[in-house]
Parts: sequence; C-alpha cells; structure tokens
Amino acid sequence: MASAVGRPVVLIVEDEWLLRTSGAEMVADAGFEVVEAGNADEAIAILEARTDIRIVFTDIQMPGSMDGLRLARFVRDRWPPIELVATSGRVTITEGDLPERGVFIPKPYTAATIAEVFGSLAGPP
Repeated sequence: MASAVGRPVVLIVEDEWLLRTSGAEMVADAGFEVVEAGNADEAIAILEARTDIRIVFTDIQMPGSMDGLRLARFVRDRWPPIELVATSGRVTITEGDLPERGVFIPKPYTAATIAEVFGSLAGPP
C-alpha cells in the first residue's frame, strides 16, 4: 500500500535516535515515506492505527516488551502482507530466526543496500 503521496510506507523501529534518524533519511532518499518508532510497543500501536505500512524495518536488539525478532514474528502473524527487514551490528542471524520472507541487513548498512533491498520488497506502488 502507498501513502497519500503515492510512496510506499516504511516503519522504522530503532531505539537509538541517531541510527533511527540516519536510517530514516536513507529510506526516504530511496523513495519511501517513513514512520518512526523507538520500540516494539510504539511500532505495534502505529501498525494498529495505520493500514498503509508496507515494510517494517526493525533493529534486533531493543529494550522493552520484545526485541526485533519477536516483533518480526508478531507482525508476520498479525499482518502477513507486511514485508520484514531486520538489522543488527551485534547479532548474527541464522536460518529460522526471522519469519518467512524476512530479510536481514547487517549494520552498518549503506544507502545503496537500503535502496536495493527495499525496492525489491516494495514492488510496484
């Protein structure tokens, strides 16, 4: 689903403000509308309030009620069409850690990687 301005919407879930801001800038530069959350609870509230989120881009290590892997599984169960991208600079992902169709991007990621991965997930607007 696309936003009112016709761009696919990405929800970035990152507890570190600087990383969230940097990631949001890269995602926006890649042609997406960005919505930001500082933890899984904020992300779930946003997902419950909006029907236009196309991709959830979550850090794996976060404080709060659930980490990024649990959030990814929750999103896959509750909103199956939403694409999932997880990132971490400290955690290594193995097969089965992410739900089906989940993608892992290690930190530090580049704007080119963001554009490529998100562009392939979003498909046509």
